[in-house]
Amino acid sequence: MEAWQRLLNYLQINTQSDENSGSTPSTVCQQELAKALEREMQSLGLERVRREESGYVYGFLSAGEGFENSPTIGLIAHIDTAPDFCGENV
Repeated sequence: MEAWQRLLNYLQINTQSDENSGSTPSTVCQQELAKALEREMQSLGLERVRREESGYVYGFLSAGEGFENSPTIGLIAHIDTAPDFCGENV
């Protein structure tokens, strides 16, 4: 699957946040994206993939041969969208 196809799949999941919620994530639908990311990371072969109830998803990709001593990088992103706009049927 191409990266743009993955993005289109993610956009179909309503991740609109609820500013009045006291939970993290603020809506149950945000967990759907976290679950999808967890499954996808596992299918791509990432190691130690885990999803927390708070919505955080972690996975590790080992360095390729010859890059074992290179600096480690981390990628971080929000899985929610602002409550100002509807998150359905994007």
